[in-house]
Amino acid sequence: MVKTKTTTEEKKSTASKTGTAEVKKTPKGKKKVTSGIFNVEATFNNTKVTFCDKSGNVLFWSSSGALGFKGAKKGTPFAASKVGDIVGNKASSVGVKEADVVVRGVGSGREPAIRAFMANGIDIISIKDATPVPHNGPKAKKPRRV
Repeated sequence: MVKTKTTTEEKKSTASKTGTAEVKKTPKGKKKVTSGIFNVEATFNNTKVTFCDKSGNVLFWSSSGALGFKGAKKGTPFAASKVGDIVGNKASSVGVKEADVVVRGVGSGREPAIRAFMANGIDIISIKDATPVPHNGPKAKKPRRV
């Protein structure tokens, strides 16, 4: 009887051929990741942070709302630094040494989240600004008359 490959076995075999996967399993079964992508979405009202492996699978995430900040305090640089610190601690515990950074949005938590992430001893390879910019989208509201 011939054993067929499962989807996870196929992914492992193709990843080992291409050499792009940097996820290793330790004897206990935990994943060991050496590099990944650190995504920061900083809006005026909140800061959301995700850490993915190189193939785009989310390993851990956090946001200022998830940490217990409420209302206008979610959009502050302090809340963003706490979010970056939490995700940085999780990443360093898994064994991350370097990361690419992708920043989206124009909120005040862009830089503090990255600085707090770097404070855990993780090297930043590149910083990319992927803020979505409309190419003259819908018609703007008429100006207020005061």
